[in-house]
Amino acid sequence: MSQIADIVAFDGAATPVTHTLKAISVTRDKGVITGEWREAKAGVPVYAQVRALAKMQRNASGVWRCELRTVVPVMESISGQNAAGYTAAPKVAYENTVVITGFFHERSDEAGRRLVRQLATNVFGSVTTSVTPVTTGPMPELFDQLIAVS
Repeated sequence: MSQIADIVAFDGAATPVTHTLKAISVTRDKGVITGEWREAKAGVPVYAQVRALAKMQRNASGVWRCELRTVVPVMESISGQNAAGYTAAPKVAYENTVVITGFFHERSDEAGRRLVRQLATNVFGSVTTSVTPVTTGPMPELFDQLIAVS
């Protein structure tokens, strides 16, 4: 099994910013393995950090369900103190979330799973040239090899 490790990724800002998601935990509950990552920015509350979750489970039908959930909380704007001199603590206004889920038959093979993952990645990213699929890291291993983090 893959050991849980930090994930480094760029965002989609006009000037891309690197986000390092720290490995937080791996849990197993009723056949569902869940890995959790969270950014660890100083001065930002834990509940307001960018985070990612990866889940893997085998359904009763034998189909494997692999999921990646990425969440970016958006903080409220604090415009200063009120007449009494009180400044409210920052709070999360809302969260933007993307969920990518793969369903893989128990008879599927690694090459077929990689093919569909890369095709989906290219469609999602409007990639119109040939690219070599990434084959290492927690998400390619989850979707291609059905290996969950440990």
